[in-house]
Amino acid sequence: MRDDDYWMAAALEQAVSAGRAGEVPVGAVLVRSGTLLSQAGNGPVARHDPTAHAEILALRAGGERIGNYRLQDCVLYVTLEPCAMCAVALVHARVARLVFGAADPRVGAAGSVFTLTDEARFNHRVAVKGGVLAGPCQALLHDFFRARRTGRSDRGLAQLKE
Repeated sequence: MRDDDYWMAAALEQAVSAGRAGEVPVGAVLVRSGTLLSQAGNGPVARHDPTAHAEILALRAGGERIGNYRLQDCVLYVTLEPCAMCAVALVHARVARLVFGAADPRVGAAGSVFTLTDEARFNHRVAVKGGVLAGPCQALLHDFFRARRTGRSDRGLAQLKE
């Protein structure tokens, strides 16, 4: 069985692709029984869709692949702790487990600011493990936003994973 580091590395590849496309570099992969169901990078800018976060896109594609909106027994790997929208989508989809890389101390909804993945009033709870490959996940985000602030291109992103 592949481990959390393996799948987080796959999510990082999606994040790098998203960053190169000008999106905030967040990537997600959805796995069931050790098999990749779907993968996505952030896409709100290109899709003109505020809900096109990597997590949402991976959930949508996973649901289409298995023919069900319930993603029981699935694990979502994402490079950044989900926001409230994405955390609640995980609950509604009945995802069994969430593994994230970098914590989001501003809007993280899986333990940093909110804990919507374990809200007692919801009818499902998602098991959470954070901090998997946190260093590379944080570095990717840091480099992306530093390049934006300084007006540089995504050269830093290209060099990070090559």
